[in-house]
Amino acid sequence: MLSTKIPACVLCALATCTSAQLASSLPVQSKRIVIAASIVLDGKGGVLHNTRLVVEDSKIVAIDPKAGPVDYDLRGLTVLPGWIDSHVHIAWSFGKDGKNGGPAGTDREAAYQVEANAWATLMAGFTTIQSLGSPADIPLRDAIANASLPGPRILTAVEPLMGQGEKTGTPDEIRAFVRKQKEAGADVIKIFANFSVRRPAMMLSQDQLNAACDEAKKLGLRSLVHAYKDAVRAATQAGCTEIEHGVLATDDDLRLMASKGTFLDPQAGLVWENYLLNKENFVGTPGYPTSLDGFASMQQLIPIYHEFMQLAQKMPGLKIVFGTDALAGSHGRNAEEFIDRVRDVGVDAMSAMVSANSLGAEALGMADQIGSIAPGLQADIIALDGDPLKDITAVRRVVFVMKGGIVYKNTAHGAIH
Repeated sequence: MLSTKIPACVLCALATCTSAQLASSLPVQSKRIVIAASIVLDGKGGVLHNTRLVVEDSKIVAIDPKAGPVDYDLRGLTVLPGWIDSHVHIAWSFGKDGKNGGPAGTDREAAYQVEANAWATLMAGFTTIQSLGSPADIPLRDAIANASLPGPRILTAVEPLMGQGEKTGTPDEIRAFVRKQKEAGADVIKIFANFSVRRPAMMLSQDQLNAACDEAKKLGLRSLVHAYKDAVRAATQAGCTEIEHGVLATDDDLRLMASKGTFLDPQAGLVWENYLLNKENFVGTPGYPTSLDGFASMQQLIPIYHEFMQLAQKMPGLKIVFGTDALAGSHGRNAEEFIDRVRDVGVDAMSAMVSANSLGAEALGMADQIGSIAPGLQADIIALDGDPLKDITAVRRVVFVMKGGIVYKNTAHGAIH
């Protein structure tokens, strides 16, 4: 885990730069921007053709095919809302020794790594992420929010509730922990109901889960539960907002989730593929196999995750969002999860896009702010070189990124006038 003591000057990502100086060097919002587009995915499953998006300050104010003059010509590309990744660990990086767990050097080096993760994620088209979590998320979130640093909009859980059976504490003690996270600046409460898919024994009782999710709700916070097998039903019955992972849940468990409106955040493969790609970096670090041979079991988990997502897709009314579990080695590669879902699991490409747009925004409680191309919403707009509905690998070719009306990337053929 990265150090949480990150100096403000370091978070500028320029050692001699103050926040004000860096802010002055960031892209400046135009009062009015017109974007021409031939294909627009609206984020809700609709497609607009041959129109123009009008942006003023940070918001979309109109969709008008006659608007002009055009500032960015994105015709021939696919335009859509900036993606939302509901599950990342933005502060996790490989250290100076190449091993997982964050830079092993100074706070300054740690901060460079954290900001590099944020920048790579934004450049990949993800304009909002939910980081679950680390206290190091807080200064990064706030620096991005006040325009001291470029990066995606961040919601964070700060510190998760890790259960170890009844030793975790009484329901009253758990409620106190949730209140502590709220005071620390948490946007959401992350709860571990069990350890992993390979160790699915319950770590929290039903009463403990009830207390955690109820207290979060009383504080106006959402609750996300890392859950497998029996923990999925327990967390759903506790009224928790969202289930992370969910593998080994039964059809009846998923039906209960659908009936209660509980969101599901499963993964199709990126997290396991990343472990295998970088196994030399993970081996021997806390929570991972002590030898390279131990990673063979991870390969075997990929089809299990595929089968679970296929099961979940068949459940009517179940709200499945897009979350990658991106950590060291996968920041900026989040979109590979789309390819895994469509190519390997058989998810409909439009559904995959919606899961990271309007549905993701709904899960965050931000549907009135982000996730769709519509007047009044934040101008989070990206463009792909290609059509993901015909070729899902187009998600790798993000050529335009606007967040909150500010253009951070434009390698498309159109240029600002």
